[in-house]
Amino acid sequence: MSTPVRKVGTFPSARVPSTSGGLPVEVSLIAQLGHGAGDRFFAESLVRQRGHESFVDEMDEPSARLGGVDFPRGDASSLYSFAVGAKGHPFHRHAGHRVFTAIAGSAGTQLRFSSATREQIDADPQNFIRALHQINIPPDCLFTVRFGGDTWHQFASLSKGERHPAFFALSCHTNELGGDMPDALREKVLANEASIPALTELLPPHVEASLRAAPIDLQRVPTVQLSLDAPPGSWHAGFCRIVRRTAGVLRSAWSTRHAHGGFHARRSVVELDGVPTDSLLARQLIDADHEDMFRLVLTGQNVGEGNAATLLSRLLDGFLENPPASVSRMMMLRNIIARPIGLRTSPLGCPVSSLLSTCTEMLFEQRHPVLAQSIDADGQRAQVILGADDRHLVFRSCVGIQILDRWTLEITLGTRVRYSNLFGRLYMALIDRTHRAHVSPTMLRMAAEHAFQQPATSHVARSPHSLFSIPVAH
Repeated sequence: MSTPVRKVGTFPSARVPSTSGGLPVEVSLIAQLGHGAGDRFFAESLVRQRGHESFVDEMDEPSARLGGVDFPRGDASSLYSFAVGAKGHPFHRHAGHRVFTAIAGSAGTQLRFSSATREQIDADPQNFIRALHQINIPPDCLFTVRFGGDTWHQFASLSKGERHPAFFALSCHTNELGGDMPDALREKVLANEASIPALTELLPPHVEASLRAAPIDLQRVPTVQLSLDAPPGSWHAGFCRIVRRTAGVLRSAWSTRHAHGGFHARRSVVELDGVPTDSLLARQLIDADHEDMFRLVLTGQNVGEGNAATLLSRLLDGFLENPPASVSRMMMLRNIIARPIGLRTSPLGCPVSSLLSTCTEMLFEQRHPVLAQSIDADGQRAQVILGADDRHLVFRSCVGIQILDRWTLEITLGTRVRYSNLFGRLYMALIDRTHRAHVSPTMLRMAAEHAFQQPATSHVARSPHSLFSIPVAH
């Protein structure tokens, strides 16, 4: 039987009206990805989804809630990821309408929808089949789906075997309280404890029994075939399916051989344009050849009557007790090179290396050797000057803490350097980029992490005994 094919100049789309007066089903193809990309994307995303703290594996539709509701701010939307494997999942529906974007597996996907109401299928289970429509999605395709609440739906792979998944999707629930739902479920949504399984209603048992007794003849169900690169039913499309399925098996198998996590980084430490005039460093080495200043702002729990001097002492401990391993390795290499030519050596990063000095002429908080210190009369700001004179250069560093308000703390680390000879100039030219991009900002962040919270294990880590929460990079 021939199938009429119509070429369009935009996204190929299908629209299935509701037989019960509800919102229509709308499906659009967006782009065709590389051969085998769908299966690979599914395999890698499924691994990452399993690692999510809200991961749920029920109803043959593993999912994770990526973003919940925020009713105090008037936001009733949620964002989920979910996957449908090769076996598909059972027919079900939700009270609220759904919008999702997905990437089909490398064998393609079949979307099935029935707009029959509960009353109609209770009266006659065949009404469910009479309202059934199908939409076929080609392999490795990015597509969008939108349909109204109470629409029964089922998704499955177009492959008859179990090698190719249906798709992996991101679903936006635009109104998590939409539609008619039981009071118990509504309370769960209001408490931001909903999940895709909790929001799902399966077909009534008597309809399930009727479908098992007389399985649906999918060949007789009205079906729309969408495609991007080749007309449905053509030899080109058939050849493409074979190539994509083969590539999907290979790429999926290859991707499962590797761990699929991820990385998170946040620019928490920023470099200022120069040394602020009110910094203690502004009075040091007026004729400096190099200067920099880095700032980290922490926000968290109530600072209360916190004293900047006490907090600064904790920060200085952090430099000593939590040095970055990468900086320590750099210093080890530097010491090997510097020792034979008589330069000063230290296991601690240069900006704060003088904290290991045995000099007791001036101690900050009776503990830390410093060259100068300043504590504001109101106790809201404290600064210290560190540094040393070496054969090739002289450096001074300033570490400061200022309590901006009871919720905000500003920490700074700045350095000024004066060259003593040509070697000092060449030395700084060699290390300047690494010093600015890694050494100083990393030392500052690690010291603050140690001083104000326990070692981080998540994107934004908190300790029950800490004053602050700071972003950390993995």
